[in-house]
Amino acid sequence: MAAGTLYTYPENWRAFKAQIAAQYSGSCLKVASSAPAFTFGQTNRTPAFLNNFPLGKVPAFQGDDGFCLFESNATHYLSNEALHGSSPQAQSQVLPWVSFADAEIIPPGSAWVFPTLGIMQFNKQATEQAKEVKKVLFVLNHHLNTRTFLVEERVSLADISVACSMIWLFKQVLEPSFRQPFPNVTRWFQTCVNQTQFKTVLGEVKLCDNMAQFDPKKLSDMQPKKDSLPKKDTPSKKEKAGKEAGRPQEKKDKKEEKEAAPAEEEMDKCEAALASEPKTKDPFTHLPKIQTRGKTL
Repeated sequence: MAAGTLYTYPENWRAFKAQIAAQYSGSCLKVASSAPAFTFGQTNRTPAFLNNFPLGKVPAFQGDDGFCLFESNATHYLSNEALHGSSPQAQSQVLPWVSFADAEIIPPGSAWVFPTLGIMQFNKQATEQAKEVKKVLFVLNHHLNTRTFLVEERVSLADISVACSMIWLFKQVLEPSFRQPFPNVTRWFQTCVNQTQFKTVLGEVKLCDNMAQFDPKKLSDMQPKKDSLPKKDTPSKKEKAGKEAGRPQEKKDKKEEKEAAPAEEEMDKCEAALASEPKTKDPFTHLPKIQTRGKTL
């Protein structure tokens, strides 16, 4: 049975997958998501952490025996055979659903949900495109029309991966009117998150009543404050004045160069190429001069 520590930040849905898998398999998993065990942005930049996880990303799993896995690959390692599938056919069906979550749900889901959480800037076009996740939901809804779970009649890694990738969608933006065409998806999701193993990790998952919108204040609050950043040493006014007085000519030369620069910058590539070519000589300069009626030609 696997045992070790999972490093992550709080409420990381990627880490939820490994935690839920460990609940099903009985693996002994310690979660380091707060100080002093782990501080995101600090601990994952230390030489000791980067020595085990060169990318510095989380979730990251380190076994008690020193075995290390980065990202959410620990989910498979921490699970048991029942979660993998009871037959070769079932096992081969689980993997496509894991990929389905990563490729079809997470990208649009993140583009839609993250701005509502203040994690990233709002982009109207990107958000409207992300709402096309409904095409994915139609596929999922059709598949679940005659099934309780995605593969076989019990929870597998397929359900854990897909359900976790949809947690924030259901909590933030999939309001009743949006999810109404997908009753099978909603029924399946609620069945999953109400399993004891899911609830131990996730707690009570409440589906949103209204679609969350982008809030500029949230985004501002999530950004690091300027006052909290280390201040650079700046020279005093007297020191600055002394330095400037010591090299007046240099400053003047730089100013003249700066004033001359725009004329060069205004040239496009074609003009610059033409300007760099040598000037063409008069093709008749090598011919002897001819006298005619008192004039030299």
